[in-house]
Amino acid sequence: MDFSKIKSVHVIGIGGIGTSAIARMFLCPEPRREVVRVRVSGSDRAPSEITDELMKLGAEIVFGEQTVAEIPEGTDLIIYTAAIEVAEPAFLAEIKKLSIPSLSYSEALGEISKDKTTIAIAGTHGKTTTTGMVATVLIDAGLQPTVIIGSVLTREHSNFVAGASDPARPEADHSGKLFVVEADEYRRSFLSLRPKILVINNLDLDHLDYFKDMADIQSAYATLVAKVPKDGVIITDPTHPHSAPVLAGAHAPILDYLSESVEGLALPLPGAHNILNAQVALAVGRFLGVPREKIVLALNGFQGTWRRFEFLGETSSGALVYDDYAHNPQKVRALLAGLREKFPTQKIRVVFQPHLYSRTKTLFDGFVNAFGGADEVIFIPIFPAREMLDPSISSDMLALAVKKLSGEDSRVTSLHSFEEAENYLKDNAKKGDVVVTVGAGDVYKIAKNILN
Repeated sequence: MDFSKIKSVHVIGIGGIGTSAIARMFLCPEPRREVVRVRVSGSDRAPSEITDELMKLGAEIVFGEQTVAEIPEGTDLIIYTAAIEVAEPAFLAEIKKLSIPSLSYSEALGEISKDKTTIAIAGTHGKTTTTGMVATVLIDAGLQPTVIIGSVLTREHSNFVAGASDPARPEADHSGKLFVVEADEYRRSFLSLRPKILVINNLDLDHLDYFKDMADIQSAYATLVAKVPKDGVIITDPTHPHSAPVLAGAHAPILDYLSESVEGLALPLPGAHNILNAQVALAVGRFLGVPREKIVLALNGFQGTWRRFEFLGETSSGALVYDDYAHNPQKVRALLAGLREKFPTQKIRVVFQPHLYSRTKTLFDGFVNAFGGADEVIFIPIFPAREMLDPSISSDMLALAVKKLSGEDSRVTSLHSFEEAENYLKDNAKKGDVVVTVGAGDVYKIAKNILN
């Protein structure tokens, strides 16, 4: 499919962090654009900050129950969020019956990827921050990559950055041709990509509502690894305990990012996990010929991304408020380790919203052991996302298990609404305390409300 010929595109689930980036691409104004400006319409369940921004750029969006009747006449292409494949299969079947071509979000990424030198950032943990770091390095080096990230780059205020050829450097093979993309493994969606440079940060259990086990996850990654051509590169930790089956069929050389020196790094983000993310960015930059001193300078100035150790402000009582997307046990542990590194003496209060019934159930023991770095943990109800209610698992159960492990009833609280959590924090969070809202759902609203 030639996106440059599209005159009208309709995006279903346009408020999603991925689909909204595709919408931004089609809306992108001169002079930095990937395609001609087109009519962009879309639908979503409810308005959000993301849809507000898209409407400012010219998108026409309707809210409420999504139906094919909302698709405007003359639409050339439909792009839909992967969420409807799980939550609304009947709606998807209706879309596929139309005469209008339709692509899932991941298929759309594949179309963008096919004509570019694609740098795919994959792995269970750290994808978003690493994608942001790599993008910042290449932008600051003047390579002008196209970027699609599963968050918002703080400096660019966007989840999409348009690439462009650099007339001042016509000899640069990669200028304007690089595509930096966060590669999500869920439902094997990253297999639509055509990576020349593949990053695999790490491999752990996740998305067990789709994958059967670690072997199933490894099979997906092994298929992606096999797609990297001989003149490409796979940047990973080959000594990771889950890596051997994944790398066995590689055609491209393997580059160990752990061999990158951290000398000179002074990252604004704390935590050992962010040092590893920076080592990946160093490896990618050096493979593309960016001088090391430029890479280090870019990383030391990296401003982060939305909902990744994001500082939101200070409450009227003087408590510092952060927000983070961590939604599995390893991410939670890494977040709390980074917080403790930055705030060694302050009281750290965590508000955790589990994401998905299936994830909470399958990773239950891991979650129970993930909160040792916090002084207080406040659990709120599970964010179901695409899933139906499962009464066999709840935040109350998780809180009870954490209480039993710690032996400190006062350290763990389970509350049943945002309002309860907000009132509790307003009454208890004191000057110097650090409050962090954690989870992949809408828990960040609590942080914003206690600030307001």
